[in-house]
Amino acid sequence: WRPETHKYHLPCGECTITLEDLQLQLGLSVDGPTLTEMSWLRDTFPELGNDSTEVERIRYARAYILKIIGGYLMPDLSRNLVHLRWLLKLIDFRADGKFCWGSVVLATLYQEMCGA
Repeated sequence: WRPETHKYHLPCGECTITLEDLQLQLGLSVDGPTLTEMSWLRDTFPELGNDSTEVERIRYARAYILKIIGGYLMPDLSRNLVHLRWLLKLIDFRADGKFCWGSVVLATLYQEMCGA
């Protein structure tokens, strides 16, 4: 990995991770407007029971999405934190699907790889 070019330098040439890679491999949207402690999320929002209310299901869904964002899509180096700015994007689930999450994930990946 070469931070100055944002590419992997291999014996057979150069390659990099693209938005198309994120779209194909992770199923993230690449069109549309751009867009805490992980253990606390796990402890505060355990698995839902069959008798859960709609409000509990919505809260659980937001916590689950934050875990995915902070643990897989845009983790920090510790893989234990997720920035709460993403919580503001989870207010309206219908609108969230229209955001271009792919570019955000790719930019975060480049930032973390350059800092590593």
